[in-house]
Parts: sequence; structure tokens; C-alpha cells
Amino acid sequence: MAWSIAEVARMSRVTSRTLRHYDEIDLLPPAWIGSNGHRYYEEADLLRLQQILLMRELGLGLREIRAVLDSRLDQVAVLREHHRRLLAERDRLETLARTVGRTVAELEEGGDKGKMTRINKPENLFEGFQAPSETEAEVRERWPRAWEQTQQAVEAMTSEETERWQREVTAQMIRMAEFMVAGTPVSDPAVQDEVDANYQQICRFWTPNAAAYKGVGQTYVDDPRMRANFDRIAEGLALYQRDAMTVYADARLS
Repeated sequence: MAWSIAEVARMSRVTSRTLRHYDEIDLLPPAWIGSNGHRYYEEADLLRLQQILLMRELGLGLREIRAVLDSRLDQVAVLREHHRRLLAERDRLETLARTVGRTVAELEEGGDKGKMTRINKPENLFEGFQAPSETEAEVRERWPRAWEQTQQAVEAMTSEETERWQREVTAQMIRMAEFMVAGTPVSDPAVQDEVDANYQQICRFWTPNAAAYKGVGQTYVDDPRMRANFDRIAEGLALYQRDAMTVYADARLS
């Protein structure tokens, strides 16, 4: 079964112009083109479009999306991890909504002064909020100046700069995942060149020495949120990145 570009645009709420652009950059070519010049898409193309839209929701650029889709990464595993993270975020937001709703109700009950009549369980005020991880707190404690400089630099970025930076970081993660899937040793010059790009990215905010750079790599493994960011690209990527950074620190920063 096949669907015309107009039908796909209607179902997905992606404009025909965007679908034609995806074809032009070879991100989503149609299954075939009819004698009337219209593009037609089959089930596999709809599934690919779903993955494109999902990764767009997660902030990836079109170049990075194509790299993921065209790589040898396990697409089912990637989608399963995306699904898990989306469900976890849904549950967190539902909890947060209940927390805020409960607070609003109690404030309204308190009258015009906006005071709560009671707080039976103070911990309920904070249900659903995300706390900094122990690893993040450790980083703040060990390198407070570096943490402060990084936060200031990130906050000073424009939305366009932030998006470009995030896409660069994601692209680096994807390239490292491709090395890992190919079985390339972390000491390989090509891998180390990619790690150097990671180091230069960090140096935009602060300049870590060998011990500090190894510490950053360890946080990628120890911090559950950071590890998830790597492993949603490819399972085991956080460990591979950490090991590659250790080799780099010993060879170039010591």
C-alpha cells in the first residue's frame, strides 16, 4: 500500500514542502514517483518519517538524524530507549502537574491573602521536581569555578547558539557511536581526533587539566542522566567515551 505526498502531509501534519525538502537532501526519498510526478510513500517510509519527527522533538538536526538513520545502530534499541525516556518524562510531568494543582487548590482555600490553610505533608510541595544528582553535586564541589564559568557561558548563549552547540555535541556523540559499533579501539587516531573535538568544545567554557578531563568522562558514566544521554544513541557509548577521554588525557594533557 502506498500514500501520496498529500495524504502523508495530512496524516503527519508535515507540510508537502517539508517532505519535498527531505527528499531533496536524501533524508526521506519517496518509494516511487508516479507518471504524474507525484511522490508516493510506503509503510517503511512512514516509519522512517516517524523516527525523523521523534528525533526532531529530541532536538537533533537533520544532518544528525540522517547519520543515525543511515548508521549501523540498532534502530529498535534506539527507539525503545526514546520510548522509555518519554514515558518517564510523562510520568514526571503528571506528578508535577498534580503537585502544582494541589498547591493552587490549597492557596485558593486560604482566601485572598494567598496563604495555605495547612501543609499536612511539606514534602508534597516538591513532588515531581528533579534534584541535582550526586555526581553533579560532586562536580560543583570539585570544580566550582569551572562549573560557574560553564553555567554563565551557557546562560549567555542566544537560542540559535544553544541549538547549534547542542547539534555539534550530538553529532560528536553519533560519530563516536559509529566508531564503537565498528569495534574501533579507543586509542585509534581517528577516535582520538574526535575526542579532541570534544575537549575543544569543553574549552569554550573552561580548560580542564588531565585529572579534570578524566573526571568529566567519569561523570558521563556515573551520572544517570548523562549516561542516558549517551546510551540513547548507542548502548555502552558512555563507557566508550569515558575510556577514550582517559586515553586522550594521559597522552595529551599529562
